[in-house]
Amino acid sequence: MKKVLLTAALLALSTASAQKTQLEFWTISLAPLFNDEMNRLVTQFEKENPNVDLKWVDVPANAIEQKLLASVASGRPPAAVNLSSDMVVKLNEQGALEPLPLTDAQKKLYFPNTLATFTNGGKVLALPWYWSPKVVAYNTDIFRKAGLDPAKPPRTIQTLLAAAKQIKDKTGLYGFVPNIDGTSFLHLFQEAGLPVIKGGQAVFNSPEHIKLVQQYVDLYKKGYIPEDTMRRGYTGATELYSSGKLGMLMTGPQFLLRVQNDNPAVYKLTKVTPYPINVAGNVIHTGLMGFAVPKGVRDKAAANKLALFLTNDANQLAFSKVTKTTFPTTVKASSDPFFRQGGADAVAQGRAVASGELKKAKDLVLVYPDAGKLNKVFKDNIESAMAGQKTVKAALDDTVKAWNASL
Repeated sequence: MKKVLLTAALLALSTASAQKTQLEFWTISLAPLFNDEMNRLVTQFEKENPNVDLKWVDVPANAIEQKLLASVASGRPPAAVNLSSDMVVKLNEQGALEPLPLTDAQKKLYFPNTLATFTNGGKVLALPWYWSPKVVAYNTDIFRKAGLDPAKPPRTIQTLLAAAKQIKDKTGLYGFVPNIDGTSFLHLFQEAGLPVIKGGQAVFNSPEHIKLVQQYVDLYKKGYIPEDTMRRGYTGATELYSSGKLGMLMTGPQFLLRVQNDNPAVYKLTKVTPYPINVAGNVIHTGLMGFAVPKGVRDKAAANKLALFLTNDANQLAFSKVTKTTFPTTVKASSDPFFRQGGADAVAQGRAVASGELKKAKDLVLVYPDAGKLNKVFKDNIESAMAGQKTVKAALDDTVKAWNASL
């Protein structure tokens, strides 16, 4: 009799579980540092939705796009997936995303400029989640050895470049690693107040654009920039800074946690100053992360509900307090006093500095047809110019010609 009852109970449990909606959400490179927060979200959502079994999957940044495309092709995509703004552009082009049906009240939860970043043709393709304006972390010991005053860090692009040269000349260490990999020059153009597309045509081959790129090509040729700058970007810069071999790190404040973890001695020598504003542009490119719903999701209503849950006021604020360095994209959460509190350590300084820059923050990723193809043309030509295989003028002229043939 006991055996029969046990079998019946197990069968009932199995049936109940089978009747539950199975949902999955993916994030980018958050494990293991933020496991507790992600698991809290799972528990909270399941509590609010007893008919749902929710699973969290963390995916490396370099694998997320292919993994998502494969899941869409197989008909088994996650309900929600964490993507950057440029990933949203590319994946939407490939028909991999579902538009989100938001009410006016739901749209008002987010800052208009963050929601606009994920809106294309009037359709919202992702919900804004978090972002972090760039700051400049600098090693006070390297500053002193280079004859620079740690109490007077660079405030403009020009003084930053001069400090970087002085560090290399006086210490043999690199002063900085500029954010120039991939399509980053498109962001630098806009930060400098220079247009990229005007009247539907690419216009980034003017004398001013050429001069800006030439400045970095000259630094590269003269050995002021590491050889692997174009390949390794933020990752290479953070590793170099953490090893005590880089004077300044231009980065989102979240990367300071890696420095703290990798080399506490360097972290203790670190101070933080605002990212130098180019007055002409008066804007700081700030990469935006969001949650999108992939094409082919079986229960769109549940997926939409999950994306809204992950990016609501309470959960954005909780995530920021756990990361200590990211900022919400919702109006209410962003007003919390937590973000204006300073402190003696670099992470606290970075948060306070970045909070003062939010008003100038904007994701400068542009939306245009064939973005994947055109971005590759841009990247390849910039790399040719950096390597001395083309003049800067020829590289930008060739890129603009290719872009306008497509645009």
